[in-house]
Amino acid sequence: MFDLKGQVAVVTGASSGLGRQMAEAFAKQGANLAILARRVERLEELKVKLEKEYKVKVLPVKVDVTKSDEIEAAAKKVVKEFKTVDILLNCAGSSKDKGVLEMEDDEWDFTIATDLTSVFKMTRAFGNIMAKNGYGRIINIASMYGLVGNTEIHTVAYHASKGGVVNFTRAVAAELATKGVTCNAICPGYFETELTKPVLDTPQFQEFARIHVPMERYGKPGELDAAAVFLASKEASYVTGLIMPVDGGYTCI
Repeated sequence: MFDLKGQVAVVTGASSGLGRQMAEAFAKQGANLAILARRVERLEELKVKLEKEYKVKVLPVKVDVTKSDEIEAAAKKVVKEFKTVDILLNCAGSSKDKGVLEMEDDEWDFTIATDLTSVFKMTRAFGNIMAKNGYGRIINIASMYGLVGNTEIHTVAYHASKGGVVNFTRAVAAELATKGVTCNAICPGYFETELTKPVLDTPQFQEFARIHVPMERYGKPGELDAAAVFLASKEASYVTGLIMPVDGGYTCI
């Protein structure tokens, strides 16, 4: 089960963090990849690694996921290279972290554009390809902060954007259900990446996790892979509109 050999997966935000981790997870299962991000030099580095280790074909594409013209150009490039698209993983994102009383308009607009509007634009472009072919798996990376509020970090736009991704996922799932295309969302909790590890390894966070996360720790590299591979698989054909927290139990209490 869960063999992705010969399938084509498009992964945004693949130059670092969770996007890079899940691109590698798909490559391990045999998928060919189009990896998208702004830092093309890091994509080229990842291409060499994945092609060498997993014997798959990898296409790096420089894209700003907030720009429709760049996304449409990327979609054409991917289809020209691979002829089809089977899987779309929307992982690119960023945010300006402030509370509602302090946040400026441009900070709000930046976060919504990067974390929510980009998901719409990518889904529109690649969803059209999938619907035409009668098959597709769309996976959106939301956040547990799209399901709950929090008292630790003032990040109102991030909460709003990820909450939007959650219900956007449900709407797309319902719309495309008869076209052979599923749409699901993963809501990660605190996960180790090269950017988050210095914060997560502090005594303050360790104590926070002990109190607020039932598993009393943050997520390790690779612990999100199984959810993504499952939702990307042919076997998950009757799973759509699912909002899946992978958070060590944070949202269950």
